[in-house]
Amino acid sequence: MDDLSGLRVAILGSIAWPTPPDGYGPWEQVAYNLAEGMHCRGLDVTLFATANSRTSAKLASVVPLGLNEDRGLNGDVYGALHTASLFERANDFDLIHNNFDWKPMTYALASSAPPMLTTIHGFSSPAILAAYYACAARSFFCSISDADRDPGLAYLGTTYNGIDPSEFTYVDRPGDYLVFLGRFHPEKGTHLAIEIARRAGVRLKIAGIPQDERYFHEMVEPHIDGDRVQFLGPVEREARNELLGNALALVHMTTRPERFGLTLIEAMACGTPVLGARMGSIPEIVVDGTTGFLCDDVEQAVAHVGELAALSRAACRDHVESTFSVERMIDRYCEVYRTALRVKTPPPPTAAQCAWRAHDWWDRPMGFTEIPPKPRAFQPITATAEPAIALDSASGTRL
Repeated sequence: MDDLSGLRVAILGSIAWPTPPDGYGPWEQVAYNLAEGMHCRGLDVTLFATANSRTSAKLASVVPLGLNEDRGLNGDVYGALHTASLFERANDFDLIHNNFDWKPMTYALASSAPPMLTTIHGFSSPAILAAYYACAARSFFCSISDADRDPGLAYLGTTYNGIDPSEFTYVDRPGDYLVFLGRFHPEKGTHLAIEIARRAGVRLKIAGIPQDERYFHEMVEPHIDGDRVQFLGPVEREARNELLGNALALVHMTTRPERFGLTLIEAMACGTPVLGARMGSIPEIVVDGTTGFLCDDVEQAVAHVGELAALSRAACRDHVESTFSVERMIDRYCEVYRTALRVKTPPPPTAAQCAWRAHDWWDRPMGFTEIPPKPRAFQPITATAEPAIALDSASGTRL
């Protein structure tokens, strides 16, 4: 690690919640783990986050609170100020590590240094690919799973998110309820967790934030009875730890490909297996038949419920410690940092990547959170025949 010791790194985090968050906030949690891990390895880290964040590294902030803590804060304004506060100091750093989606990359287009790495925590919609393609000559990219890669981009590596297993209490005996933990949105499949629990005859505890209010009120809330389906609201650290550790399994039956799924490794760190959809990143995280079961539909999930108690909870914990710890995440990022520092500038796109960039962006293997209407520029062009012109058969002149 001596070759990176003293490296001046700026980590630009999300500002929806403090870093680390008390409850929900996966991007903020990853930024915290990254900053702490790199600081422990001897790098000179500055974390750009909200002012009520905490870190062992240096903290830089222009945002007083998380945007979700005070809805009076204008996200567009403070997001721009947050990003600008880093780039006005860009020359103070040897490397910029962006964990704040696509907009910061557009700021970097005005310069060629220092090298920039962007961790893509997911693509919200096809439309933002325009920004990633435009900035691909300036920023290197990392994915958080092999499944969540756009074929029009080049990646320095897959850097799985990591957690500190010591923060999660291992429970060696299975509980008697299933648990859903996350945001309430159709893509997260809360309604499927309710159906699985009902058909399996097992209680379900659900916790999280209602990101999609209509979905929550129409598809989730009517089933909450305080007994068979219990709603706990947002849960913070110790409550989350207890909820996961005492469960029979975490249900994560997403309806679109998952990007990573931080709650999966949090559950397994407690010894709790995962009942997950066989799509996206989940097959990379869950060892089918060992740390949970991969399911193609509700029927398969229901059939596996009776097998969950026989799974080794120790194997779940061991899997996280060996593959998804903060230490393993930092190891992967250090390798990526070395490459970015050596190469300095991303290479031009390959012919195959150019072909994907010219292709319909709405047709991609990874999952999008929202699929907005396709702009006319992406609509297929239907050829129309020229109007027929009547000609005199003898002279060939227009009639």
